[in-house]
Amino acid sequence: MYVPRERLIELRRAFHQHPEPAWREFWTTAKVVSELRDIGVDELHIGREALSDERLAVPDEEELASWRERAREAGADPDLLEELADGWTGCVAAIDCGEGPTVGLRVDIDGLPREESTADDHIPAREGFRSETGAMHACGHDAHMTFGLGVAEAITETDFSGTLKLFFQPAEEVIGGGKPMAESGHLDDVDYLFAVHVGLDYPTGEVVAGIDDFLAITQFYTTFEGHPGHAGARPEEGRNAVQAMATAVQNLYGIERHSEGESRVNAGHVGGGTATNIIPEEAFIHGEVRGETTDVRDYTFERAEQVFEGAAVSHDCTVDIEIEGDAPSAESDAELVELVTDAARGHPDVERATRRGEIGGSEDATFLMQRVQDTGGLATYACIGTDHPGGHHTATFDVDEASLSLGVDVLADAIAATAETMP
Repeated sequence: MYVPRERLIELRRAFHQHPEPAWREFWTTAKVVSELRDIGVDELHIGREALSDERLAVPDEEELASWRERAREAGADPDLLEELADGWTGCVAAIDCGEGPTVGLRVDIDGLPREESTADDHIPAREGFRSETGAMHACGHDAHMTFGLGVAEAITETDFSGTLKLFFQPAEEVIGGGKPMAESGHLDDVDYLFAVHVGLDYPTGEVVAGIDDFLAITQFYTTFEGHPGHAGARPEEGRNAVQAMATAVQNLYGIERHSEGESRVNAGHVGGGTATNIIPEEAFIHGEVRGETTDVRDYTFERAEQVFEGAAVSHDCTVDIEIEGDAPSAESDAELVELVTDAARGHPDVERATRRGEIGGSEDATFLMQRVQDTGGLATYACIGTDHPGGHHTATFDVDEASLSLGVDVLADAIAATAETMP
C-alpha cells in the first residue's frame, strides 16, 4: 500500500462533503491545487492554463458568482478563486521523475445537481460527511480525485522513470470539459494515457483494464418560436410552438437505424406555453442522441436536425438548435490493457482482473483518449470496481472505501510499468 488508507479516506470524504456541479468546481479545484502543492508538485496549470476556449454548457455569470462565493465561505484560497473566475475550473499537474515516457492520468472532478440521501443507512449521512452544498458526488468523482492525488503521492515510491501528468478535468457530467482539456496542448506530448472510473456495477475487488463500448453523444437544446394568439377568439393568428415541439418529439423516435451500429435518441426535458387560453409562442426540447460509433452518432444528429427543421416548417415556426455537449466514441489500446491487467493481478486485494468490460454509456474522457491516439500514443479507460448501495446518479450512491487504496496501487503500478515494458 503506497498511501495510508486513512489518508485516502480523509481526502475522499472531504471531496464528498463539498461537491460542485460542472464549471462551478471552485472549492474542489482549490482543494486539489492545495493538496498537490503540499505533495510538492511545482508544475501546475490552473483554470485558463489547463483548457482551451471550447467550453460547453457553461452557466451564466450569476450562477457562477454564487458558487464561487460559496467556495470562498468554505475556505478556498481567495487568490486562487480569482484565477478560477468565470468558471475556468480544473487543473493539469506535471511531476518530473527523470528520463522516460510522458504518462497521463485523467480524473474528473464535478458533482451532480441533486440532493443526497439523509437515510440512516446511508453511510455519508450517518457518519457526518454528507454533502453540504445541495449537489452530490453521485458518480464517484470524489473517489476519482482521490485516485489522482494518491497516485501523485505514490509515484515516487515506484520504479517509474519519466513525466507523470495529472488531468483534473471539470464538467464531465455535462460532456463539456473533455474537449477543451484535450485541445489545451497539454496532451500533445503524452505517450500513454490512463483514464479511470469507479464502480460501473463492477464489485469491490474487480479491476477492468479497458472499457470499450462508449457511445458517442451529442446533447442539444432546441427552441421553437411561433406567435401568440387568443386560443378562443383568434386562434388563426397564432403559430403554435408546442405543436412544432410535439411533432419533433414524435418524429425523433422514428429516425431510421443505421447498419453500422446502434443508436439512441432521448427527448429528456420538454416544455412550453404559459396558459390554457394562450397559443404558445415558445417551446423547447432538451435531449440527446448517441451512437455506437462517432459516425453513427453524427448520422443520428443530422437526422434529428432535419426532424427539428421539418417540424418547425410544418407549423410555421422557427427553430434554433444549440449543441450543449458532445463526445466521440473510443477504444482502449491492448498494450495498456495488458499493463493494467498485470498490475491488478499482482495486487493481493484484487479478486478478479478483467481485460475488457462494458459501460453502456458515454464519457468525454474519449476526447483525451482520441487526442493521445491521434498523435501516436496509447490510451485506456480502466474501472476500479466498488460495491455501491445505490445506482450511479441516485441519492444513495456511495463508494466502498476499500477500493481507494486498491485503485491507487493498481494505477501507480501500471503507470510505473510503462517505463519498464513499453517501447
